[in-house]
Amino acid sequence: MRETVLSANSNGAKALWQSIWKARELLFFLAWRDIVVKYKQAVLGITWAILRPILTTMVFTLVFGKIARLPSGEIPYPLLVLSGITPWLYFANTVNDCGNSLVANSTLISKVYFPRLVVPASCVIANLVDLTITVLLLCGMLVWFGIGIRSTIVLVPLVVVALALLTVGLGIWAAALNAKYRDVSFIMPFLVTFGLYLSPIGFSSGAIPERWRILYGLNPVVGLVDGFRFALFGDQYPFQMWTLGYSSVLALLLIVTGVMYFRHVERDIVDII
Repeated sequence: MRETVLSANSNGAKALWQSIWKARELLFFLAWRDIVVKYKQAVLGITWAILRPILTTMVFTLVFGKIARLPSGEIPYPLLVLSGITPWLYFANTVNDCGNSLVANSTLISKVYFPRLVVPASCVIANLVDLTITVLLLCGMLVWFGIGIRSTIVLVPLVVVALALLTVGLGIWAAALNAKYRDVSFIMPFLVTFGLYLSPIGFSSGAIPERWRILYGLNPVVGLVDGFRFALFGDQYPFQMWTLGYSSVLALLLIVTGVMYFRHVERDIVDII
């Protein structure tokens, strides 16, 4: 009788991606489960996908727009904030969810073998639902404020792909590190909060002095937020194309190195999870 042995050390990257493709039904099942569980016992349900960015926008508008009076250029300040909050919430929520995904699914992982990368990848897909809802809300706000829908909006899917790639890369690293070192689960929320204030969420990148622009652009979130705003507002928003290219290249590098480290940790995942 022929025996098939499944292990975390299947030969090569090709075999890895083939195994993930074969487990695609499990991938989408886990993503759907995450979506359902996320809002299952919430009284307002999926309405929170709209309320969270709106409430955050209101707070930023009050504190930074009305009190601190940060400039927003030609763009109404609430729109500037909402257009920054939209990609940021997806980024922050997904990286946090990916980081905790292996530990949260330890029971499933210890019982049956499947490509472990499916677990953090499902978080990336699940959070796309919230992102889509917020983008539709943002489009409605553009019409409400009289900005209108510009031709550059066709770039939104490209920016979202780059955003998803960055979250995949960081998410894989966070998941693997958190499986081995539980300190990561305590550090991640702090880093995400810290990153919020280092990214152009409540202000425009145009407010950064010229001599600091290159250094500031090394934050990969800058290129994604600026690229997203450029897709919505066109030439009304200052945008340096190189920042988006840098973010995309860094995202691919994080994915490659993250997968390598993830596979190393995966060998002992059942014992350390």
